[in-house]
Amino acid sequence: FDPLLIESKTAATVVLMLSSPEEEVLAKACDAIYKFASKGDENKVTLLGLGAVERLYKLISHEDPIVRRNAMMVFGIMASNHDVKKLLRELDVTNALLSHLVPEEDVVIHEFATLCLAQMAVEYTTKVQIFEQGGLEPLIRLLDSPDPDVKKNSVECIYLLVQDFQSRAAVSELNVIPPLLELLKSEYPVIQLLALQTLEVISKDRETRIILGENQGLDCLLKILETNEFNDLHVEALAVLGNCLEDVHAMQLIQQTGGLKKLLSFVGDSTVPDIQKNAAKAIAKAAYDSENRKILNEEEVETCLINLLEIDNDGVKVAASQAISAMCENLSSKRVFGLQGIPQLVELLSSNNEEVKEAAVIALANLTTASPSNSSTVAEAEGIEPLVKTLNAQRDGAVANAAAVLTNMAMQEPLRLSIQSHGAMSALAEPLRSTNSQVQSRAVLLVAALGCDADARAELRNAGGLGPLVELLHSKNKEVRRNACWAVMVCASDELTAVELCRLGALDILEEINLSTGRKNNFSEAALEKLLDNNLSQKYSQMGYLSSSNIITDGFYDYGQIKPGIKLLSLEELSMQELTDRRATIFINAKPQEDVLAVEEKPQNSSYEQTTLSPVSRKSSREKSSKKDERKWELTLLCVLNSLLVSPVEEKQEPPGRRSSFSKSSSREKGSRKGKGKKEEEKMIDVTQVISKVQDEINQENAQWQAPPDFILLDYINDASKTILPLTTTREQVVALAQFVADKMGGAIEKEKLHDFSWELHISEIEYELKSNVVPIGKVKKGTFYHRALLFKVIADRIGIGCSLVRGEYNRAWNEVKLVDDSPQGVTGLLLPPQEYIVDLMFEPGFLMKQGSAEADQYKRI
Repeated sequence: FDPLLIESKTAATVVLMLSSPEEEVLAKACDAIYKFASKGDENKVTLLGLGAVERLYKLISHEDPIVRRNAMMVFGIMASNHDVKKLLRELDVTNALLSHLVPEEDVVIHEFATLCLAQMAVEYTTKVQIFEQGGLEPLIRLLDSPDPDVKKNSVECIYLLVQDFQSRAAVSELNVIPPLLELLKSEYPVIQLLALQTLEVISKDRETRIILGENQGLDCLLKILETNEFNDLHVEALAVLGNCLEDVHAMQLIQQTGGLKKLLSFVGDSTVPDIQKNAAKAIAKAAYDSENRKILNEEEVETCLINLLEIDNDGVKVAASQAISAMCENLSSKRVFGLQGIPQLVELLSSNNEEVKEAAVIALANLTTASPSNSSTVAEAEGIEPLVKTLNAQRDGAVANAAAVLTNMAMQEPLRLSIQSHGAMSALAEPLRSTNSQVQSRAVLLVAALGCDADARAELRNAGGLGPLVELLHSKNKEVRRNACWAVMVCASDELTAVELCRLGALDILEEINLSTGRKNNFSEAALEKLLDNNLSQKYSQMGYLSSSNIITDGFYDYGQIKPGIKLLSLEELSMQELTDRRATIFINAKPQEDVLAVEEKPQNSSYEQTTLSPVSRKSSREKSSKKDERKWELTLLCVLNSLLVSPVEEKQEPPGRRSSFSKSSSREKGSRKGKGKKEEEKMIDVTQVISKVQDEINQENAQWQAPPDFILLDYINDASKTILPLTTTREQVVALAQFVADKMGGAIEKEKLHDFSWELHISEIEYELKSNVVPIGKVKKGTFYHRALLFKVIADRIGIGCSLVRGEYNRAWNEVKLVDDSPQGVTGLLLPPQEYIVDLMFEPGFLMKQGSAEADQYKRI
């Protein structure tokens, strides 16, 4: 058949020619398609739609080398399109491509086969296919190819493959380091750059770093840094060097050859931010090893890092701060940074860049840990205020480490007071609500550090921080829960905070924690004990026991035994309740008369008969407000009335000798006016008294609610101090006090007539009189076991007699005291241990029953 020349301007026609049996037609068709595909991505999509990829896939393994070469060229150029790559993965072309990487194959096929592989290796699935099909070995072999394009495509494909840990581990065994180092000498910057990037990835593995050092790779990297014309490679070279410096052996080698000093000098002289940043990162990586830190300290790396903090680039500041954080593990470096670097780090706390702020505060946290001198330096650099502000930063790392720095500083009392003066407790309210466990843990540690001051506890209480603190007791994080227990223990040091913590449920949560062997910790037990010791009303109601160290103070009340999980209302809340038939609440309030802001003065006979819980305290807040407004208007009207009641005008006196005929009449009028003035003066006194009374009532309502004073109890305490304290021995004092208490509570009762002792009726009469279930103990004249035991404990605590208070069943309660018995007859100087006794307050007041004896047991359960 005669030759036929065909010219076509239609891609579809050329694609059809790919099915021709003639090699020349196939070669020309592939060449035409290559030129068409090279013009743009749209043409590649067109060819894909015409089915060109499937036909070309068959041709890349054609027997004719020209057809095979031209088809591979089209494959390589089309693989840059996403849809083409997707189809190539479905056709599983990697094995066919790898089969053409043999040495005897044409270099052009090598070029475009590696190009196709490099473009496909971006996808993870293709990386896995190439690795599993043994593609690493032929690709590494092609790094020695004479063709630069083959080298470029091969090293790029290797770089993409080693992103996966399997390939990264395999390349070391395939001896990839020497050819990669050789590529660093290439005249093509892109090849050098890809080689460095590949070295940076694989040098993360220790074995690879060792091989790199054995092949003089460190010297090669340092030469790149020393060569100005390679300044475009300095950043990547530093990244590789930074990985190498993690090994002590490599660090020692660089130091011995003077390379480390050159490196630090290079960083100091450089003005390129990326170089400075990578250098700081390299130092940070190296500083994680203690031996490396020692070497870096010997080379005075601290000066370099401090200088980098002043560079006007946020990335450099972050990297330098991170390197300082790592170097702080070396005590010598820590001292140097403390003297020179802290002011710069404190200045960075005011940065608008949150990452800079976080890196700086982390460095400060490491610098101040176990270093009081550095903590003081932070304060001298005026770092407290920005640190407190950082507690409300946007990044959790910044917040957590700001709390850590302040905690370190708070170990010193002057610094703690200064921190508190800047409102740190108020600022902690928000971090305590964080969902980040590290922030929670550091925040509650700071609460524990600052909470030893009463003002700090009050500030946290007023800022609403106790609620989220209590919630953190529920945390599933062991460290957060432990630190929260610690903070609660510290905050429970005063009664107001302890009561508020109980109101928020801390007591119930701590009890639940302590019942769990997995969640219980030393601080949870201590927190529960501290909480109860500073809320004795709650402790006695819940546990039925007060030790000799639990001193009953004014404001204590005995509500009776409560069941677990039941909330104990405050005395104010109880006083606002209506009278019911439940057990009376006995309260203690023996404030001296001059300390009581009462409307009426204490009666001369010190009687409590006229002193009751104010009815106003049981009214609603709306009624209080309305009544208060009425009284203010009443006071205003009375003031106006008072201003109108002026004293009478004195009569104008006439000169002597000029008295008129009306002198007698005038005298009578004068007398009349005098009488009238007297009445007006009396009226003024009455009005003034009313005004004073109304004003006192208003002042009383504006004041915080207080329990009414118990002047009878006060007299009891004063009398006991005068009559019992002078006694010479504790035993005598205990007996006398028992008799004193019994005398005030109805005297001794015969055991057989105990049921006739109508104390319940007496208490009910008091409740009815006061219109309240809350009764002052001084009003109780007929008291049973628990009344007497409470009064005994109250007076004993006031006059310094140590005793405990124990609640029993069926309205029983008793006091336990420890007394030293006399030495046996004929023995002198023998110090006997104290014995515990139960004090009889009912039947034989003052009789002491040894703990555990039959009579003591009988007294408890009668």
